Amino acid sequence: MQELLQSLSRLCTEAVLDQCLQQAGIVKDFIAKPGARVTHDQLVGLYQHSARATGDEMMGLWSRPIRTGSLKYIMRAVMGAPSIQVALYRFMQFWNLLLDDYRLEFTHSEQVLQMALIPRTRAQSLNRFGHALLLKLTHGIVSWLVGREVPVTSVGFAFARPHFAADYPVLFPAPVAFACAHSHIVFPAELGKLRSSRNAAQVQAFLTRAPRDWIFTASHAHAMPLRVRELLSTDLGRGLDDVSARLHMSPRTLIRKLQAEGQSFQGIKDELRRDLALLYLARNAVSLTAIAEALGFSSTAVFQRAFKHWMGMTPGAYRAAQQTIGRCE
Repeated sequence: MQELLQSLSRLCTEAVLDQCLQQAGIVKDFIAKPGARVTHDQLVGLYQHSARATGDEMMGLWSRPIRTGSLKYIMRAVMGAPSIQVALYRFMQFWNLLLDDYRLEFTHSEQVLQMALIPRTRAQSLNRFGHALLLKLTHGIVSWLVGREVPVTSVGFAFARPHFAADYPVLFPAPVAFACAHSHIVFPAELGKLRSSRNAAQVQAFLTRAPRDWIFTASHAHAMPLRVRELLSTDLGRGLDDVSARLHMSPRTLIRKLQAEGQSFQGIKDELRRDLALLYLARNAVSLTAIAEALGFSSTAVFQRAFKHWMGMTPGAYRAAQQTIGRCE
C-alpha cells in the first residue's frame, strides 16, 4: 500500500488524494503506517475514485499515465480473439503501446503460456504493487474470458521476498516466487486453446465493477494459510489440533506447510483478529468490550494493546478517524 500511496501522491495533489481516501473509507493516518492493510471493498473504492479523479486507470503506478478508456479497448481487443493464446498476444501488444518503462513478453510452448514483464532499460525502477497488479490483470482478464477462475502454474516477481509476502496468495492461486529474473505469470498450455464466449454487454459490466472482478482470487484450495484462515473465520476459538484435523493432517504437518509459506498458525489467527477488529470498529454500535470478547481477548485492555501493536494507534483513535470520514462524505 505504501508504494500505491506514493504513486498516487506523485499523480495528484494532496487534497485530491485525501478525497479519494475518504471516499474509499480509508483512514489516512492509519494506512500511512508500515504494515497497514485495507479491505477488498476499500481497495476497490480507492481504485475507482482515484481513476476518475486522476484519469489514470493504473493509479500512477507506471511512468506514463494509463489514460481513461484504455482498459475498455484492451477488453475489446481480447474479447474477439479466436483463442486465449491469441487473446494473450493481443493483450501484450496493447500494453506495449502504453508502457514506456517496461514491456510485456508473451511466450508459449507445448507445456506452458508465459507473460513476463521486461524492463526496457537496465537501471529501471520497480514498483512492486504495479507488477502485482499487471500480472493479476492478466490472470483476471483470462479468467473473465473463460468464465471461471483459470489455473495458474506459477507466479514470480523480480524483487526480494517482502515482509507482506503472505498477502500474495490472496491475489494468485499458485505458488509465488521472489527474486526472479523478471516478474512473470505462467498458465498451463492447454488453456491457450480455449475460446471466449463473452459479448460487448458483459464487457461494460466488467468495467463498471473493475477491479473487483479481476483483482481478487476466488480459489482457496491453493494456499494453506488461506484454508486455515477460512476455518478460523467460522470459529476463532479453534486451536491447532482442531484445524489440522479438519485439514486431514497432523499438527506437525500443518506447522511445516505453513512455515514453507512463511506463515504460522498464531500469525494467521492474529491477522484475522486484526481484520475483524477493523470491521467491528466501523460499526459504532459495537463496544470495545464486545469486540474484545468476540475476538477471544481476555480483556478490553489486552485487545487495545494488541490493536495498537498491529496498527500503531488505539481502537478508539481508529474509530474516531472513521467517524470523521463519515462526516466528510
